[in-house]
Amino acid sequence: MTAQTRKERERAERRQQIIDTARELAEDQGWEAVTVRRLAERIEYSQPVLYSHFAGKAAIVAAVAEQGIVDLTAALRVGETAASTPAAAFERVTRAYLDFAAAHPARYDAMFVLTSDLVFGLEAPQALRDAFGVFEDLFRRFVDDAALGARAEVAWSSLHGLATLERSARLRPELREQRIAMLVAEWLAAVGAEPGD
Repeated sequence: MTAQTRKERERAERRQQIIDTARELAEDQGWEAVTVRRLAERIEYSQPVLYSHFAGKAAIVAAVAEQGIVDLTAALRVGETAASTPAAAFERVTRAYLDFAAAHPARYDAMFVLTSDLVFGLEAPQALRDAFGVFEDLFRRFVDDAALGARAEVAWSSLHGLATLERSARLRPELREQRIAMLVAEWLAAVGAEPGD
């Protein structure tokens, strides 16, 4: 191994350590507890070392978010590919999304709530485009290309709303199954599909 390769590996490991430490601190104490100074203390590097990896907290949040989106996409894909019908795919993806948001609140906030340097939309990193692709794939066989993007955005928005309201205890937990069934039925109706399609 060359000295350059070793330095690159060490730099990548240090960057990942910063990301992991930020996520852990946020999970334990909330994102307001995550500061460059506290991260530097926890990982025993100077603040300038952290700034050599990230411009500031928003960039760290973006890195946590991007890794979280990769994990969310994997969970969504499992739900999608394990289904034998579109209705089952809609339901499994819905559950995977809501379960991920509930199980990983700090990551979810980094991904979709907090201000970060992460770019969304057409210029988004591949990880975000892959996540959005799951929603497009759900509807692809039912809507034309002109409507696909909007349909996927509405589906994602619906799930984000449910996830956010569930996490903040603003929805009744005993109605969760009804909400999921209604959302799936509405998606199917919107695209003119039958539950058995």
